[in-house]
Amino acid sequence: MLISLVVPCYNEEESMPLFYAEASRVAAQMKESHGAEFEFIFVDDGSRDGTLRVARELHAKDERVRYISFARNFGKESAIYAGLQASKGDYVAMLDADLQDPPALLPEMLDTLLTGEYDCAATRRTTRQGEPPIRSFFARLFYRIINKMSDTEIVDGARDYRLMCRSMVDAVLSMGEYNRFSKGIFSWVGFRTKWFEYVNVERVAGETKWNFWKLFLYSIEGIVGFTTAPLALAALVGLAFCMLAFVMILVVVVRAVLFGDPTSGWPSLVCIILLCSGVQLFCTGIVGEYLAKTYLEVKHRPIYIARVTEQNDPAANR
Repeated sequence: MLISLVVPCYNEEESMPLFYAEASRVAAQMKESHGAEFEFIFVDDGSRDGTLRVARELHAKDERVRYISFARNFGKESAIYAGLQASKGDYVAMLDADLQDPPALLPEMLDTLLTGEYDCAATRRTTRQGEPPIRSFFARLFYRIINKMSDTEIVDGARDYRLMCRSMVDAVLSMGEYNRFSKGIFSWVGFRTKWFEYVNVERVAGETKWNFWKLFLYSIEGIVGFTTAPLALAALVGLAFCMLAFVMILVVVVRAVLFGDPTSGWPSLVCIILLCSGVQLFCTGIVGEYLAKTYLEVKHRPIYIARVTEQNDPAANR
């Protein structure tokens, strides 16, 4: 039984040795208890520090360590896809290198899958302790909005950290879309999932790469990727304002006939024009977002471009 650990890395030079030590300890424990073999796949997402150097060093002393280094920063979603594509395991787990996803949960997660009752063991945080309050508020708001709009349920507090059977991994890889939102993809493909809850863990080293703006753009990616409700909303808003405009035309005509003085009320007219124009631009923006995603998909660009791997890296094979 082979278990693949996929570890996306972006500027994780400090965290990787700590992660490797902890994951190796858990791997040794699981080899003794379950007879499981491991491979570690570090995906260097165009890091600017010594992430690739550390990956080479780990590979030199442990042949179980594999790595993929991107030609530039393609994003965590691309790193997840590359790691899953490179994995050979009967079971595949995804973890962050900063140890916010505790490898110590893996034995219990594997026991769940070995029962045959579940295809995936996933994790979710029970608290957001340590996060800025404003970020936690908008994160919860995002989950409420997308679950109301989309038929695909996305669990609040869900992490990318999960252990999947091979058939589920193959199903995820079959979805070769360029604009990826993994939390939605994992839910969309189905399969029976058991959730493990744990308290939020702080990073062991380094700094988070996710700021508010990046998380906002990522949430837009999720909404656009898994629901067309905003398009329907734009159509309904447009219809409502057409009806309102028709009513206002009647009001203006009746008022002019009965009271004359057609030049009065220009401030309110300007306000109405600005409001309608703003709504039109907002709805056009929604349509444009979907059109932009379609444009990116039809170009069929690769999800990632690998610069080197452990197999063709001249620096590793000298």
